[in-house]
This record gives sequence, structure tokens and C-alpha cells, in this order.
Amino acid sequence: MAGTQDGATSPKSVHQAHQVPQVQDLESLSSSSGSDNSASSSSSSSGTGTPNVANSATILITTDHPDAPLPEITLVEALEADSSPPTPRFIQDAGSWKRWKWVPYPVRRSIVAVIRWAHGPATPQRLRIKPLFPNVQYAPILLLEKKFPRLRHRLWLLFFWIAMWIISFALVMRKELDVDEIPGWGRPVSIGCGAAYWNMDNGCGLNGMQCRPFTDSGFAFKCPANCASYQALNPRAVGDQEVVYRPLVVGGPPATGDDITPVYRGDSYLCGSAVHAGVVSNAHGGCGVVRLIGTQRNFSSSYRNGIESIPFDSYFPLSFTFEEGVQCSAKDMRWALLAISVVFSTVLSVLITSPTLFFFPVFTGIYWTVGLATDPANITDVPSLISRELGSFLPAVLVAWVMYDHMGIRRSLTGLTAQFEKTVLWLGGCWVGALTNYTFDFIPIQRLTPHDLQQQPGARAALAIIIVVLTVIAASQVWFFRQEGRLVRYLRFYTIVGAGLILCVILPDLKLRIHHYILALLLLPGTSMQTRPALLYQGLLVGFFINGIARWGWDPVLQTAYALQGDAQLGSPLPALAAPVISLGTNISSITFTWGKPPGSIYDGISVLVNDVERFRTYFSDDEFDKNAPSNFTWTREGEEVGRDNEYFRFAWMQGYKSEDYTKAGVWTREGEWIAMAPGPSRAKKRGLMGVVREKEEEEGRKRFA
Repeated sequence: MAGTQDGATSPKSVHQAHQVPQVQDLESLSSSSGSDNSASSSSSSSGTGTPNVANSATILITTDHPDAPLPEITLVEALEADSSPPTPRFIQDAGSWKRWKWVPYPVRRSIVAVIRWAHGPATPQRLRIKPLFPNVQYAPILLLEKKFPRLRHRLWLLFFWIAMWIISFALVMRKELDVDEIPGWGRPVSIGCGAAYWNMDNGCGLNGMQCRPFTDSGFAFKCPANCASYQALNPRAVGDQEVVYRPLVVGGPPATGDDITPVYRGDSYLCGSAVHAGVVSNAHGGCGVVRLIGTQRNFSSSYRNGIESIPFDSYFPLSFTFEEGVQCSAKDMRWALLAISVVFSTVLSVLITSPTLFFFPVFTGIYWTVGLATDPANITDVPSLISRELGSFLPAVLVAWVMYDHMGIRRSLTGLTAQFEKTVLWLGGCWVGALTNYTFDFIPIQRLTPHDLQQQPGARAALAIIIVVLTVIAASQVWFFRQEGRLVRYLRFYTIVGAGLILCVILPDLKLRIHHYILALLLLPGTSMQTRPALLYQGLLVGFFINGIARWGWDPVLQTAYALQGDAQLGSPLPALAAPVISLGTNISSITFTWGKPPGSIYDGISVLVNDVERFRTYFSDDEFDKNAPSNFTWTREGEEVGRDNEYFRFAWMQGYKSEDYTKAGVWTREGEWIAMAPGPSRAKKRGLMGVVREKEEEEGRKRFA
């Protein structure tokens, strides 16, 4: 039995030596063989008939059997082969870059390093905000749980608080609508900031017949607040001037005459003129009485109440002034309504820890505050305004749920117990974004178009600063996403978004327009984390979304050039004028203009403006010969009009009742000289979406006003 155990042990020892290679010299190998021979002799003398172990070991080493251990000399040779220089790394990586061999190895190495870095640390951690002064920030929560320990009671308290918010808001808004009648003029009519008596170009028809009466008329009006910031976003012609990026207020009292009655040209904004004249307050709005006074001339320029008026050195058939001594109690209550909503939303933010119960009441309250108070659409009657806002609110709530559940808002607010930090950063940022018509009004960029960036002073510098700030913010967010191990996923998402935007840009016959709400939806996923900067960015973007929908509605991302045209340049041909024929006399003077044939059969008439009023319109005969024949127009000055004023002329082809692009203004001076118009149309700048919406709403306001 002993021999059998020894015989079974020796092969196992040899097999273990093969599994764990060790460096052995020949002397140790010989001594080991000698020991095995001795052991074999003793085993043979025992007479058990067990084969010689040494011979068995020798057979295992020297045999060619696949399971036999390698000879010792083979192990030494293998060690000598392993001592050769290691394979270079770029050769080892060559297999995975077979298709990219043309890329230099340093570039490939950098790409691999960036990819490894983007995947983040081996053990990513979800970022959490640790409250500053936790005892202070936990205090409101503990107080609420102490006073209302049952969940049902806390829910009833929430419903009561929201009901009080609605009731307070409604009562203050009702007070704004209660306006006393003005003796002799009746109840003031609410008008928008862009309301005016006179329409641009030939919008009032030949000799302004569609905008009569010109005198002995008037009405009591009520203006909202902040009308001083309402500007003409497309160039508007005032004589030979083109007014843009400023309120269209022509005339007013001279700079040195405080006691002189202010007189304004008929196409001036009524509310802007009332602010300039001091009749209403820009901060709180107000009411007054406007009175038409017919033809006036020599409208002066002055800077008053934050508005610089525009001069005009000729006459205009419709002018207006404001009645003095009118007592009116009307007041824009937007600041009181804003204060109510800020207080109620702040209390909700401090006391509520549930993300759902915090987000949706706050979203709803801010939406209606913007839509009805701080930045309402240019709709004067409240029922129509509520109807419009309700139509936009229902889909906005659906999108708000998507933003909350799938775009990171729930992730940012869940588990957040820093109540005061949430209120300051998230809720405060949301209010700042929702009040963008005030908070970002100082940025000299009205529309993000190439023409605006070139024409508006300071626009390019402001854009450069904005790009730098956004780059820094994006870099910080990238770092935080990497710490959470989510960077690669979001890089893929924004790659798809970028490809989609590029596709929208290259689509034929459609223009991409990034509105407030689109910008918010694009950037919101990049704030889906719980850090203090992310809370601030997320609140701002939600505020941008609310302001965009409540103020401008759901305008499409892709629009046709026709939908965006508005009153901008049409690109139509301009009439080619010959040098005018001037006849000067003591009691009568005249100037005669002659133009060539229309450039195409679609143009069937011509319109002539004198001092921005259509004074001549004619249609060509259907006869082909007469249609292509040149024609002319003569303008005369008689009696005291001779040598009195400069006069400004502009010309445009017509298609039916619609005029095409007008030329720039040529001047017939009071001395009788002709100053030719500069080349190009009088409105040569393209417009963006914001300008289109404003001009459309301004036109709607004028129609309602008429």
C-alpha cells in the first residue's frame, strides 16, 4: 500500500511543476533525479511489484504524449524568447483600427483617450446638493409636518393656498378693469402699444381716405405699461429717414418748450407719444384723451420720459395732440399681479418637497401671470386674451409633463431638501426667464438675423459675450455629466439634435426659426442633474419656455419665406425714373416725373407717395401698346405753398390693390431743387420672426382701433 501511494503521488508532483513553471538549473535537476532513484530502490526492495517511479518520471518528461510536461530545456528557451523586447503598442492596436490606418497614430491615441475620458470614472456618482445651513432649510418642512402631521391635511392646505392665489389674482385684475368714465369722452378704450391712426405706405388709400377723419375727432384711451420699449423692428419711412429699433414717435413738444402743446404726426404710436408727452406713465400705464387736429407741419424732435422723438420738416394731413387736465384713475396692475404670484409661488417652493406638487402649480401660475399681466399679447379685451391664452395653455401643460418626466426636471428636484436654495436658484431663475421682456431688455439684440447684427449698435459685441458665456456653461455641464457617467449618452442625443437642425436648414423653400420655447426644449436636457448651477439654468429655460408660449404662441419651427415676409422687402423691381422736369414760378411751381414701362405683365399700376401719403395711383390700360408706353405724374405747389416746405417722393409698381417695394425718398427742396433718391427700396432689411409677429399684432391692433 505504501508503494502504491508513492507511485500515485509522484506524477501529481510532476504535473504541478508543469502547471507552475519555475526556473531550475541542471544541478538541481540531477539531484532531484538522484533522490527519485533512491526512492525507487527502496520501493523495489519492498517487493510490492510497483514500477520504478524514476523511470516513470523520465518517461513523462521525454515522451511525446500531448499531456506530458515540457522538458526543462524547453522552459529555458521559452524564457529566453520572453526576454525579447515587447511588442509596440501601436502594433497591438492595429487590429482595431484596420479601417482607419490613414489616421495618424497620435490622433488615434488621442481619440481613444477622449473616449475613455468621456465614459467617466469607474464608479460614477449621482450628484446631490448638500444644503447650506441644513437646520435652517429643514425648518419649514419640519414646521409643516409638526402642524399638519397627516398627508390629507397637507393636501387640503395646498388646495386652499392655490385657491387663495387664484382669488387674489382675479380680484386685483378686476380692479384694473374698473375704469371710471371721463366726462365728455366716456369710458377709456384699451389700446396696444403699437396702435396708431395712420397705416404705413399706402395703407390708408389714396389721399388717406381710409383713415379719415383728419380733424375734430378723438377718444379716451387706456395704455398698458412698458410702451416706451415698443420699437419699430423694420425700417419705417419718415420723409427721407428710415426709423428702426426705436419707438415710432414723430414730433412732440420742442426740447426747450415745456408749456407748448405737443403735436405728433398721425403715424406715431399713440401710447409711445402719450408717454413722451407725459400723459401716461411708462411704468404703470394710464389713460388720457387724444384729439385730431388735421394738417400740421415742422414736427420737432425732443427727448422726454425715456423716448427720443423723430423730427419731420414738412407737413402731414393727420396730426394729433392730447387734452390737458384730464382726470383718469386707470392704472396698469401688472406689478401688483406679479407681486402676488411671486409671494404665493415662493411659499409653495419653501414648504413643498414633492417635485410634482411643486412644479405643476408653479408652472401654471407663472404662465397665467405672464399671459395676463407682465407680457400679454397685443389684445385689448380681456375675454379674447383669456381665450387665446387658454388655447396655448392646454398643449403647454402636455409639453410641461414631457419636460418634467423625460427631460430632467424630475431628476433635478427629486430628493432636494435645500428649500431656500431651490427657491432662489430654480424658482428665481424661472421668474427671470419668464420676465425676459424686462430682465434681458438691456441686450441690444432684437432678432438674431445677419442684418440686425450688422445694423443694430452693439449687437455683435453682445453676441460675442453671449457665445463666450454659453461656452463656459456648456463646458461645466459636460464635466458634471462625466462625473455621473452620462456624458456619452447626452453627446449622442445632441449629435442627433444637431443633425436634425442641419436638415431643417437645408430644406428647400423653408426657413428655420428658433423661438423661445424651441431654445428651451433644446437646452433643457443638458440641465438634468442636481447641482446648484443646473438648478439655475433649468429654471431660466423653463421661464423662457413659458414666456415664449404665453406671449407668442406655438409658431412653427419651419416657415415659408412668404409667412415671414411681413412688410419687409419683397425684392420686386423698382420704377426707373427719368430726370424730373421742374418748372418754377412766383405763384405756382411744378415737378413732373416720367417712368418707363413695367418690367413684366404682372404689374398693372403705379403708386406715388408724397410725404408718406399716397397722392397718385394709376392703372395701365389693358391694351398692350398703352400698357408698355411711358407715363408721368405732375405735382404742383400753389400760392403760399411755393417755397414753404421740403417734399418727399417715393414710387412703387402695383399688382391690383397691393403695392410692391417703394423706392427711397427723393427730395424736392423748398428752393425748388431736386435731390435724387438713393438706389434700392425704402425697406431693404429682411426680418426675423419676432418682427413679423409684432407687425402682425400691430396691424390687428390698428384694425380693432379703427
